[in-house]
Amino acid sequence: MHSLQEKTNLSGRRALISGGAGHIGFVCAEVLQELGATVALLDKDKEACENSARRLGGKALAVPCDLSDESSTRLAVDEAIKQMGGLDILIHCAAFVGTTDIPGWSVPFEQQTVDAWDKAMRVNVTAGFVMTQQAQKALRNSKHGSVILFGSIYGMMGPDMSLYAGTTMSNPAGYGASKGALFQLVRYLATVLGPDIRVNAITPGGVARGQPDIFRQRYEARTPLKRMATEEDMKGAVAYLASDLSAYVTGHNLVVDGGWTAW
Repeated sequence: MHSLQEKTNLSGRRALISGGAGHIGFVCAEVLQELGATVALLDKDKEACENSARRLGGKALAVPCDLSDESSTRLAVDEAIKQMGGLDILIHCAAFVGTTDIPGWSVPFEQQTVDAWDKAMRVNVTAGFVMTQQAQKALRNSKHGSVILFGSIYGMMGPDMSLYAGTTMSNPAGYGASKGALFQLVRYLATVLGPDIRVNAITPGGVARGQPDIFRQRYEARTPLKRMATEEDMKGAVAYLASDLSAYVTGHNLVVDGGWTAW
């Protein structure tokens, strides 16, 4: 029998986190580093990526990459594996979200474009497929391979657009569709890559980031725990799925939503 301390110990393990300069991605990196892992941050914004790596200190690496480009993504995964000498944990956080500023995305349904839809699918789903495919050899060699793809409650259920009334916020069709596809990718990868690699999802509820008061009040009223999430709320889920605490868990969607989907 191993102690909980032994099961959460990630010393000597190496992790690659897409969207590592973002809110949740950076928290993932903090968690894994605290547990002893070496981390590499992958992000499109080169400056933000490098600044985030410096904030982490230690041996944190910055690997700038445009996830919409397959070749760039594969090269970035290879570079991270080369620099760290292997890979044990892959986390895909990067995504087009409701606030992503591209034409035809965060607009009323009738104005949403196929171009925006395609770009979101490319980053939200296809990049997860490409990174996992490129990293599978290293993850198999790890003997502790763990892949975590970040989902959304809107990949599980449709949006209540009344929450957004009177605000400039939006919930594009491509967002929920891409996250729903990601859950199926998790199930596929879990069955195909096992027993060497575990593949799971983490699904956050709405995260408080300065949304209008009226939206926050409506959202919290519909949440059993009566508050929006914070990045801090994701730490336990990341530690669990990345470590040997979840050694017999794969193909699972760990929902961290304050009970939103329990209604």
